[in-house]
Amino acid sequence: MRLSRRLLSTFLQFWGPKWSCPICYYRGAFLSVRRVTGRRRFAKCPACGALERHRIQAVVVGEVLKSRDLTSLSLLHFAPEPFFRDRFRKDFGTYETADLFMHGVDHTVDIQDLPFDDGSYDVVYASHVLEHIPDDRRALAEISRILRPGGFAFLPVPLLGPATVEYPEPNPFEEHHVRAPGYDYYDRYEDYFDEVVRYGSDDLPAEHQLWVHEDRSKWPTEKCPLRVPMT
Repeated sequence: MRLSRRLLSTFLQFWGPKWSCPICYYRGAFLSVRRVTGRRRFAKCPACGALERHRIQAVVVGEVLKSRDLTSLSLLHFAPEPFFRDRFRKDFGTYETADLFMHGVDHTVDIQDLPFDDGSYDVVYASHVLEHIPDDRRALAEISRILRPGGFAFLPVPLLGPATVEYPEPNPFEEHHVRAPGYDYYDRYEDYFDEVVRYGSDDLPAEHQLWVHEDRSKWPTEKCPLRVPMT
């Protein structure tokens, strides 16, 4: 029998270790999920479906913009996640969505060649997008161009090794990633933005369970031949 998300989250509030979701404000146990790397413990909020990366992003957005009047800011959201879409639309004065392939967005655009004027938006948000973009430096230049002076870009990518690996072609088994970003990936942001600030899981409240607990020592695999093993 499949439990509804609401019933499941109510049950989990009384079972197991408890954390707090900064997106939907649920408090209780988180679900484990199964990925190609095996079981990932305590990854998913049972109420809104947010994963570790979504929770850390929500906390960082709140920290960076805490002194700002969001109702006076415009935000352009690429590849919009449902729970962030609802939250950002409510919080920001102007909220618009964009993607090249996703249905139901405000702007069907290529992030490498944006049609917007210089300085069009106060905030650009693109989570786990740049690992799909062939010319990511051109995309970074475009994002920088459309930001207003003093604007912010939130551009997290999955960190999959100590050093970035560029693929010779998109990998269909990795949702067509064209690279495996490493810890050095954010260095290239410094060519396009005045200030680059990095946040890690250990910089933020542990109550939100911001760590990815999974076994990455099995890389490389047949489907992911260019990923390096991680501990």
